[in-house]
Parts: sequence; structure tokens; C-alpha cells
Amino acid sequence: MKYIDEFRCGDTARRLAERIAAELQPDHRYSFMEFCGGHTHAIARYGIGELLPPQIRMIHGPGCPVCVLPIGRVDQAIALALERNVILCTYGDTLRVPASGSLSLMRAKARGGDIRMVYSPADALKVARDNPTREVVFFAIGFETTTPPTALVLRQARAEGLANFSVLCCHVLTPSAITHIMESPEVRLYGTVPIDGFVGPAHVSIVIGSQPYEHFAQEYRKPVVIAGFEPLDVMQAVLMLVRQVNDGRAEVENQFTRAVTSDGNLAAQQLVSEVFELRERFEWRGLGEVPYSALRLRKAYAGFDAERRFGLDYKPVPDHKQCECGAILRGVKTPTDCKLFGTVCTPENPMGSCMVSSEGACAAHYSYGRFRDIAVTSA
Repeated sequence: MKYIDEFRCGDTARRLAERIAAELQPDHRYSFMEFCGGHTHAIARYGIGELLPPQIRMIHGPGCPVCVLPIGRVDQAIALALERNVILCTYGDTLRVPASGSLSLMRAKARGGDIRMVYSPADALKVARDNPTREVVFFAIGFETTTPPTALVLRQARAEGLANFSVLCCHVLTPSAITHIMESPEVRLYGTVPIDGFVGPAHVSIVIGSQPYEHFAQEYRKPVVIAGFEPLDVMQAVLMLVRQVNDGRAEVENQFTRAVTSDGNLAAQQLVSEVFELRERFEWRGLGEVPYSALRLRKAYAGFDAERRFGLDYKPVPDHKQCECGAILRGVKTPTDCKLFGTVCTPENPMGSCMVSSEGACAAHYSYGRFRDIAVTSA
């Protein structure tokens, strides 16, 4: 298929790998973080890690929305379904995120909670229209990519006067997380690895543009290359990062020019700004509290804010003691460093959030990388 197959050509990928190897400085090791879970999945699925020279290490960042969803937020959603008798609507991956007491939204549904998978916020709005005597809550998660659709249905709900619809908002922001990785006390305390540059997210950048990343290039002297999700996109982005490191440059470059512009989608940004405002603090699973890293509904939309409507208080809950998702999200450890990986923790029975979504580092490695590990060990 045009625009897809041409970005998955094996011969071109091998030539790119040879070009990358030829341009590496012999005495330097390169560490690049792909922030987005979509890139993590692509790297595992297409074997990009095996094509790249050993001098290059790809670090899996915290850009998987279900991976960074803290237990306390899932507990809130479960409580709404089991204790407040609401119809809770959310995306499919969210249903399997581990919560307190060995629960998840899927297991809460099995206990009688009216929890429904939807493909978009508009589906949740329809549920509210079809059930006027029931409270309907949309459990909204995701980065800047999924925020505009949530804002759109909130504006629509207010226009229609849908008094039985509200949103439990857990939308988070990419730039704040990158800043946190670079300088937060929590990350310094628990450790991270040296990062030479970032592969910038694709879909997020379509919305916010390339400008927000210029801060990291200028202040932290870290190059950023925005890349698409196809294997040749990622390979080309790595080559561009290698060249920046070799030249001593720290710039924002856009490999994904077929979709990303400097300013992004201004209409979507305006819509989000109309409906949402910054939270002062928000907990990320694996990263702790990250200042100004998430959104909440503005006062004009307070009637549709599930936290306000149901008087919800947030209580942080620690992860499973043996789960290494926090360290994996910071790049300190790999999935195979976790004692639970592939035994107790599998995609069918995830103990940690990184095993839930196909974009999670553990789930991606379980699906595509563990068999190569066996081959390497046997050799």
C-alpha cells in the first residue's frame, strides 16, 4: 500500500543501518530515548534494535498513556462503577491496567460494574444520550493526541445540556514529562541513563507541532528528531540524531514532514485551551508527581468534571513491590531485568502497566523480543 509499504522496505532499512554504522564515532556510545510507545512498538515489531549497531542503545520512554496511568486514578474509576452505580466508559487498553486489590476495570466489570469499552469519547456521549436516567462517566486518558476529541464532546455535552455526562480527566502532556526526565529530583534519586537525544513522538507532534521541543534542544543541549512510526522513519531519525551528536549540534529536526508542521493543529490547540487548564501537580506511574504535566476541566465546564461532581479525593497507591515498570519507564532497566516478566506478568495477566498495552515496553518485548533473547542465550 502506498505510503506504508515504501516505509517498510527491508533493503532500504539495511542500507540505512550501514549508513548509520559508517557515521558512528568509534569511541562514542549513543543513547537515544524514543519517548512514544508507538515507536517502542515499532522498534520491537520490526527488529530495528537488531539492525542498529551495538554502539546505539534505544531507551524506552514513558510515552505510553496506559503505562503512566497511576493506580490511584484507576481506583477512582473502579469506585465510580462499583460504589456510585455509574456507567463508566473508557478505551480498551485502560480496562486491563492493574489497580489495587488485584482489581482492574475488567475485573470490576466481572463483579457487576457497568463498564463499557468505547472507541471514542463520542461513543460515551451517545451512551449518556441513550441512558438519561443514569450517570455516565468517560474515563479520559492519553497525551495531546486524544485530548481534542475529549474537549469536543465536552463542548457538545454543554451545548446539549446533558446533565448526566461527565469526564474523569487523566490527560497528560508530553513536554512536561521530558522536562521531568531531564531534571527532576525523583529521577535523579532513582536514577536514569545518559541520554544523547530524543526521538520525538509522531501523533502528538501533529497536534502540538515541533516548536514545544525547542526548549529541550536549547536549554538541555539535547537534539530532538520528530519521527513517524514506520521502520524507515525510525531508522532515518536515528541517523539524523547521530549526525547531530557528531556535529555537536542540539536542534529540533522534523523527519515526519508529511504530517508534522512547526505550529501544529492550531484549531485543536484552541479547542483544548477553551475546555482545559493545567493541573499544578499530577502523579505519573513510574515517575511520581510531575508538575504542570496534566489537564483538568476549566470552571466553565465544572459541571462535567467527575472529580467535582462525585467529590473524588486522589490517594496515591504504590506499585507491586517486584514490578520494575517505574525503572523501565525511566530507561534504567529493561523488561527482562524484571523478575515478573514473562512468568507471573504476561499480556494475559499483567502485573504492571508496561505489560498492558501493545505500546508498553514489556508487552512489546514479550510479543517480539523474547524469542530473540532465547536465540542469543542459546548461541
